[in-house]
Amino acid sequence: MILRKLGPQSNINMCAGGRGCPDLFELKTGDFAIIGTDITPVALSWLPPGSGCSPSERIVSVPRKTLVLARADIPARL
Repeated sequence: MILRKLGPQSNINMCAGGRGCPDLFELKTGDFAIIGTDITPVALSWLPPGSGCSPSERIVSVPRKTLVLARADIPARL
């Protein structure tokens, strides 16, 4: 299901043991998967009007650096 990891590849060995390594992946479907800290319980109250989070969804926090470093790997096409 995961097509590729986005962003620098340098932390692959450091994160193999599940040591809290946020990451971004492109899926074969064209969607993205994110490893981040689950902040759903507190962030639900922060959602602006018109936004929601279903029981099957989670709101995750990802360090800005993780997304900025992956930006060049994110396709511009829809």
